[in-house]
Formats: sequence, C-alpha cells, structure tokens
Amino acid sequence: MLSGDELERYARHIVLREVGGPGQAKLQAASVLVIGAGGLGAPSLMYLAAAGVGTLGVVDDDTVSLSNLQRQIIHATPDIGRSKVDSAEDRITALNPHVRFVRHPMRIDADNAMQLIGSYDMVLDGSDNFATRYLVSDACYLARKPLITGALGVFDGSLTTIRAHEKNADGELNPTYRCLFPEAPPPGTVPSCQEAGVLGALAGVLGSMMALEAIREIVGFGEGLVGRLLMIDARAMRFETLRYNRDPANPLNGDRPSILDLSAHA
Repeated sequence: MLSGDELERYARHIVLREVGGPGQAKLQAASVLVIGAGGLGAPSLMYLAAAGVGTLGVVDDDTVSLSNLQRQIIHATPDIGRSKVDSAEDRITALNPHVRFVRHPMRIDADNAMQLIGSYDMVLDGSDNFATRYLVSDACYLARKPLITGALGVFDGSLTTIRAHEKNADGELNPTYRCLFPEAPPPGTVPSCQEAGVLGALAGVLGSMMALEAIREIVGFGEGLVGRLLMIDARAMRFETLRYNRDPANPLNGDRPSILDLSAHA
C-alpha cells in the first residue's frame, strides 16, 4: 500500500493510464541491481529511485575521483575519495527515503555473480568493460533474470534488453547478448573512456533511457527492446534501431549449449 506521502510523490505517475496505482505498486515491489555507479549507473539509479523502485542495489568497488564528476552525477565534489556506493547511498536516500538501498562494495566476478544477481528481479549493466558485460549477461541467463545493458562510445551509445531465458510470442527463445555480440573485440582495439574520452551528457541520456526501459519492463507497457538494439549517434542527434534474432549456434540457449556455469569467467 502507498502512504499518503507516496501518493503525492508519485502523483504524476499515478495519473498516467499506462502506470496508475497498480503500476506504481509494481515499482514499489520491484528490486533492481545496477552494475556500476558510474556514467550510466548514476542517472539510472537516480531515476529509478525517483520513480519509486522499492529496492535498489549497486555493485561498485571504486572510489570517487575528480574526473568522474563530469558525467557521474550521483556524486559531488565533497565525495571525492569516498566509496562510490557510499556516495550513491547518500544521494538516493536524500532523493527518496522510501527506497531501500543495498550497497555491494565489491567487483562482480564469477564467484559472486550468481548470488548477487539471484537476489534481484532485474539487472542493469552499466559496466565499462567487455569481460564484465559477458559475465553479467551469462549470469543473468543462468539465473533467469532480465538484463538491460548499455554501452557508451565517444559520441555514440547503445542499449538493449535481454530476456534469453524466455520465449517470444511465437514460442521461440529470445536472443542472448552473445547472439548480438558473439565475441569481445581483441584487447586494445577499443580505447577506454580514459583514453578516448566520453561526452558527459551522452552518459546521462543513455543512463536515463536504461532507467526508462527498466520502468517500462516492470510496469509492463509499450514495446521493449528485446531483440532490438537502440543506437544513439550524438554527432548527428540520430536514433536508430537494429533488430537481431537468436543465433542457434550461440553457447547459452543455442541448439547445443556449452555454457552451463560461470567457470569460463573464473
């Protein structure tokens, strides 16, 4: 049940026909794990908290640095040197005290991924490296959890939703992350954010869209991004969508699956 304070706080949601009281109750009952409190995780966390998602968890083992503040808007100048999960907790609690915030001050890896992911309804991956993206996507499939995953380039970004453990309306299995990206690019071919730079406002746009997709998935309105890759070109201010299908040869839910656990990530 929503309290009087919550009814007023979420009034602009509740008057939406697509959300209403039942949709807001779904948000209140939901739990979302965000991987990383950085450029994508920061706006995602803030909008999920503002929307009234009942439980938010964040996994991050880093501390706040001055160079983070150009895009990681959940942190502020006085937070420099603090744990990012501590800084994020302060901002989320100040924004919405009705949200339960769970700190995971660690790096997600093959040993803890299943336990972490298994405790939540949904995962948002805002990590900045391919090893973590593949680990999280494999773990979400094995744990049967939906995954919203975003990636930033210098002036571009992409976003998709993975529900590979489920079937579509035609009774076919949905595609996996590995159907879209079968292999990570060779080491050194994709420069890091530190090397190439990143547009701070673009991180805000993509992180906000990740939160929007999570809210849409939880409440259950509209058409989601399962089997669709949304691409953003910030130079041309252009959005495009690419459809992709399940690859029968993919090692997760393919015809002959070979990934049965996370041992390959150890």
